[in-house]
Amino acid sequence: MFFEINSAISSFVWGPPMLAVFLGTGLYLSARSGFFQIFGVHKWLRATVVSAFKSRKSPKEASDGSISQLGALTSALAACLGTGNIVGVATAICSGGAGAVFWMCISAILGMMTCCCENILGIEFRIKNASGQWCGGPMQYIERGLGMKGLAGAYALLLTGASLGMGNMTQANSVAQGLSGFGVPPIAGAILLCVLTAVSIMGGLKRISALSEKLIPVLSGAFVLACFIIIAKNHENLLPCLKSIVREAFTLRAAAGFGMAKAARYGVSRGVFSNEAGLGSSAIIHAAADCKCSGEQGMWGILEVFIDTVFMCTVTAAAILTSGVWQPGSNLNGVELCSAVFESAFGKAGGYFLNACICLFAFATLVAWSYYGKSGSEYLFGQKSGKIYNILYIIAAFAGSLIRLESVWSISDTLNGLMAIPNIFALLLLSKKAINALNSAKFFNSTPTNCNTDVL
Repeated sequence: MFFEINSAISSFVWGPPMLAVFLGTGLYLSARSGFFQIFGVHKWLRATVVSAFKSRKSPKEASDGSISQLGALTSALAACLGTGNIVGVATAICSGGAGAVFWMCISAILGMMTCCCENILGIEFRIKNASGQWCGGPMQYIERGLGMKGLAGAYALLLTGASLGMGNMTQANSVAQGLSGFGVPPIAGAILLCVLTAVSIMGGLKRISALSEKLIPVLSGAFVLACFIIIAKNHENLLPCLKSIVREAFTLRAAAGFGMAKAARYGVSRGVFSNEAGLGSSAIIHAAADCKCSGEQGMWGILEVFIDTVFMCTVTAAAILTSGVWQPGSNLNGVELCSAVFESAFGKAGGYFLNACICLFAFATLVAWSYYGKSGSEYLFGQKSGKIYNILYIIAAFAGSLIRLESVWSISDTLNGLMAIPNIFALLLLSKKAINALNSAKFFNSTPTNCNTDVL
């Protein structure tokens, strides 16, 4: 009975009505900003990519409880980059056809402004706890912006539950499976994962940020380079691939049962699942960034979604479609399809490389999500609960490495989707404040729009 109810809820939160809400929210915020993510591209690139080359405080140097803006970006990317950008893209194509890639990008372009506004509100309503660390995100802007502490508590509860399931156990299982591909016994893999997880999360956000700043650029760069090599080897298929993406995105009935409806449904759902825009999670990390202007930090959210979905997912999709491995009606799906694509270009080494990428991306996600769950736990039960949560998180990682996770996937997927309801509600009500902060943002030498130093 419980699982039937969970299935019904999951079908709703990840079904067409809620996906329309995700798209509608992104469209509304985009329209209010004058589609800043498109027409202001030179401004947000200058405020993010260009500024990243300037001198910034490192995570270890910051004395005010903050981390660098680049550290916030890579930590947030660590939480969302992963199996969704690899296996999720393959699943979207197999379920919705090549046209799903187009709708995945559309949802991401609109999601850029959703993530932007989440980050702005995260900065606008952040506070410092008794340890002098910044705390922000949906819990704070729901409570302090709307005065709805109960709704903020509900979000924190969903966040904590999702972190132990989707953010932890499912990722731990992916790591264990990846290690088994290299001949590591399950129990040894579980122990190794727990040790690495403990070392990573016990140092708090600064250590997570330091790890992410080193791991994510190198790992992402290696994966993208491999995809470009696959595309280059099959360059004659690139133009037909692009044509099929656009054509099938608007075809009412296409080959193998694909068409616009399926393409839109699976493209949008995979896009949202990949970049998490609308769930509010990344705002929790961005709220700890060393920034002078909330509008500027919002621009890092735009860059985050662009990298995660518009760039990474599109490159992955292009590698799959140009390889010629997948055809409509193919029995290959998910990991098997991705492995076949990489092996078609690199032989057996390609399969091992993909396995290593999935393993490392999953570990990065597991580590980053610990901060989300800890933030939810501390909001609900106080700062002292953080240590207990970390211990539970490590235990959950051990269990996730060894057990079957069908029910965990289902329940955590539902919790993950339910997080969007209170977050989007708050986003829409506080959209004026977010857009005003974005419009008044100064890209360099800006004065703070929020110097809030309240203590919990």
